[in-house]
This record gives sequence, structure tokens and C-alpha cells, in this order.
Amino acid sequence: MGTRKKISADKRKEALKATYFAKLQNVPTSPRKMRLVVDMIRGMEVNKALGVLRFSSKEASSRVEKLLRSAIANWEQKNERKAEGGELFVTKVFVDCGSTLKRMRPAPQGRGYRIRKRSNHVTLFVDAKSNNED
Repeated sequence: MGTRKKISADKRKEALKATYFAKLQNVPTSPRKMRLVVDMIRGMEVNKALGVLRFSSKEASSRVEKLLRSAIANWEQKNERKAEGGELFVTKVFVDCGSTLKRMRPAPQGRGYRIRKRSNHVTLFVDAKSNNED
């Protein structure tokens, strides 16, 4: 690795130390369905977001709840203290398309219809309120 690449890689690593996030990859639901759930909690305080996800009837909400708990645990691990009520907020959440499995379904008159089984990747960032105001 060249020195220029090494320097930029070190800068990226330092920037990641200051961010608190969790990723969920290859979730076997469509990105559109996942975005409906993610939009409900964007910008919320984490305890309120956990409550919203717990009582949501969407199937994807249980996966996002687990991801949010992981992001909170990552924040607590890096800061070496417990998160207090009203301190942490969901700063950024985004859903990207994952791989698509392509399948065929029998159709009338010898044809075949395509079925696309989509997947997605979810990335969730949390941060304290004092860092939010910067």
C-alpha cells in the first residue's frame, strides 16, 4: 500500500471512531417495505423509537428494532458508559438495495413470468444530542 492510500485509510478509520452505527445486510424483504418502517423512526429519540418499533405491525420492524439495539450497544461500548434517557437520537438511517434473486413462475400458454425476490441493506446511525447540535 502506498503512503497516500495509507494516509487516507487512516483518516477514514479515525472518522469511523467518532461515528456510532450498525449495519444489517441482505435482509430478505423489499427495500420499499423496509423504508416504510425506517421512515417512522428517523430523527427520533432512541427509547421512543424502540417503542414505536415494538408495537408496529410490520414484519420489518422487528429487524430494525434489533439493529437499533445493536447501534445503542455500539455507542455504549465506544463511550464506556450507559446511555441515559433522552440522550441518544437516531441521526441517519438509510436503506440500500441488495442482491435480487430472479425466479421463474409458470404462466398460461407455456409462458413464464419473472419473480424478483429483492433484498436490502440497512445502515442506522445514532449520536448524542450534544453532538447533534454542532
